[in-house]
Amino acid sequence: MWRRRLTNVIGFDDAPFDRARREPVAVVGAVCAGTRLDLVVRGFVQRDGDDATAVLASLARGHKLEHVRGVLLQGLTVAGFNCIDVHELAERLSLPVLVVMRRRPRFELIYRALQRVPHAEAKRAAIERAGEPEKLGSVWVQRAGLTLHEAGELLERTTLQGRIPEPLRLAHLIAGGLTTGKSRGRP
Repeated sequence: MWRRRLTNVIGFDDAPFDRARREPVAVVGAVCAGTRLDLVVRGFVQRDGDDATAVLASLARGHKLEHVRGVLLQGLTVAGFNCIDVHELAERLSLPVLVVMRRRPRFELIYRALQRVPHAEAKRAAIERAGEPEKLGSVWVQRAGLTLHEAGELLERTTLQGRIPEPLRLAHLIAGGLTTGKSRGRP
């Protein structure tokens, strides 16, 4: 467990993509000190692939980001069903990882949809390894490398208004703007 104050975190979100095409999907990371944006990074993952954990780890450790002390995710998947193994990501980076969701996931629907993509069993195992979502204030979280109390402190330090931390909100807006020419909606 970390005992330092988490002030510099990176939040990741994927860009909108055309479901009819099988090209790589952009993933944006917004590095924030508290709620202040300091840096933006971008990478690409395969749609419904299995490279998300490795790509996010590379982005979080690349570009001289030694000051990053934690990772925020909007969910366990990017680019369709490219699943992120949060415990492997936390281990690769030696950093805590916090998944923040507005609503509790409906796993029965996720697992049914997952059957249509390659490597469904491995992806389901990564989702199950993340553990049961926990209610924390007005959001649901899954976590690796930090306690529920520490997760609450991290949310408090990185959320300006609303329910979603600024690094995730900004990553969502930037990813949309880069891909479609404008950003929209809620992360």
